[in-house]
Amino acid sequence: MNASAGDQSVPEKSVPENVAAPPAVHVAFDCQPLRSLGRLDIPIDASPRFRQKLERIQAAISSHGARNTYYLTNAVCRFQLTSDPAIGMVEFTVEGTVLTDESDTRTVGSDLSINLERETCDWLTQPAVEWLVVSAKRAVEVEFDRYIAAGDLSRAVARLEQEQQHVDEAGGFLGMNL
Repeated sequence: MNASAGDQSVPEKSVPENVAAPPAVHVAFDCQPLRSLGRLDIPIDASPRFRQKLERIQAAISSHGARNTYYLTNAVCRFQLTSDPAIGMVEFTVEGTVLTDESDTRTVGSDLSINLERETCDWLTQPAVEWLVVSAKRAVEVEFDRYIAAGDLSRAVARLEQEQQHVDEAGGFLGMNL
């Protein structure tokens, strides 16, 4: 809106045309099909952090089984509430299980740990954070459906099956990755 001489309204800030607004929602994750995991023994010399991760994966398998079950790690869900990347960002870390239908074609549920990592919203309240946690869960499920549709899931499963075949052919050993 343009301000005229008699207009008391505040003029809008103009944004240069070559500056793109960040996406409203950004979701990224690493995916591990649980059926592809052979053994989950925790190495004696495992670091505490690695030990905890393996324990969470073991708990996911105990709760949900390994079939049609995927474990997400290094996941992030970021909401951009304004068109300024420096203001209005809310970012969550996400880890946990995504469940798919029998044919691995769509997400049917999830069991995710979602934690507020950082934000640039001085107006953010606890009820808003709780609502955004639910929104992050939904956003991750939607993005997982997009991951499936793009064929990334089938490529990941095929790659892991091929790696397992190489391990089996080598008698359980694969170079220095014992």
